[in-house]
Amino acid sequence: MKTLYLITGPAGVGKSTISKKIAESLPKSCLIEGDDVYHIVVGGYVSPWKEGNHLSFFWKNCISLIENCLAEGYDVVFNYILSKNDVLKLKNNFSGSDVVIKFVALIVDEKTIVERDKLRPQDCQMGERSIVLLKEILAENFNKSNILDSSKLSVEETYQEILKSDRFVI
Repeated sequence: MKTLYLITGPAGVGKSTISKKIAESLPKSCLIEGDDVYHIVVGGYVSPWKEGNHLSFFWKNCISLIENCLAEGYDVVFNYILSKNDVLKLKNNFSGSDVVIKFVALIVDEKTIVERDKLRPQDCQMGERSIVLLKEILAENFNKSNILDSSKLSVEETYQEILKSDRFVI
């Protein structure tokens, strides 16, 4: 049985850090950073929240990468800013197979996200956009069992909770 971990949350919440820790702790895993996949487009690049973006192309690539990794027997950790519709699309695409899907929406309080954003390299800092994204994630009204507030948790506590708890299975 393979596991597909879907990790979402606003910029600066720790998606990449937690995803990497999860992937490193698994015996056979792939880590797919959604931002890296989105940024393969260079000429004609449009930010994902703007008109004319290339999200359709992005999703084709992500689903193909996830399929290929799972087919080779790897657990997959995928992180990106996901909507309810994105999660449903991924769930529908991969359920019914021998894959367990764990979905986690990481959140923190506003003060913590601002502090964490400032720790990022300057060219990666999102500033006020982090707060906007936090509010958007909260507005998605994800199932409470899939939300993990890591404001007061260490990196170790956060990724261990995701690995060990069945509450995130969708």
